[in-house]
This record gives sequence, C-alpha cells and structure tokens, in this order.
Amino acid sequence: MKTTKKQQRLRRKMHIRKTVRGTSTKPRIYVFKSNRYFSAGLADDVAHKTIKSLRCAKNGEDIKKMAAEFAKEASKYDSCVFDRSGYMYHGLVEEFANELRNNKVNI
Repeated sequence: MKTTKKQQRLRRKMHIRKTVRGTSTKPRIYVFKSNRYFSAGLADDVAHKTIKSLRCAKNGEDIKKMAAEFAKEASKYDSCVFDRSGYMYHGLVEEFANELRNNKVNI
C-alpha cells in the first residue's frame, strides 16, 4: 500500500513529538504550513496551553516580520524547543528558525 505525502509527514511528526515536549520554563515553538499561510505557535505541553500563535502569508518578508513579533514573546524564556512538525528543515521553516535566532531566541 502506497503512502501519501501527508501520511509520511504525519508519521515523521509523531516520531518527533515522542521526544519534543514544551514546559512552562522551556516552551515548544511549532510551525504549520498550508497552501496560503505559514503559522507558528508557542506551546506549554504540560499545561496543555498555547501561549501565543501567529499566522502570515507564505513569503519571506512576512516571515521575517512575524519572527520579530514572535521573538518578543519567546524572549521571556531562557530557551525554547523547536518543533518542525515533520516538515523538512529548509525553505520557510529554516528561514523562520534562523530569524528567531537572529532576534536572540535561544532554540
């Protein structure tokens, strides 16, 4: 039986999520890509809460603006855990993570 791209990504996502957990002192930064939008959020998995979430159009300029705004909230914590949600670490996901690091977020 042939698996689809979506099934393969979800399998990778579950494999990653077995080890990546966010806490109140070290939250998880997660990403999601759709055909139109790029979303990111800051989550505390122990309390089952989303601390902050943002969404923007899928282009480089908006990603940089979103990362700068997102960094304001994430800079309150000493460090964060980055969850790529099964996506390959290139393109928008890599650009978002690099922009967070440029804005002094410790991932």
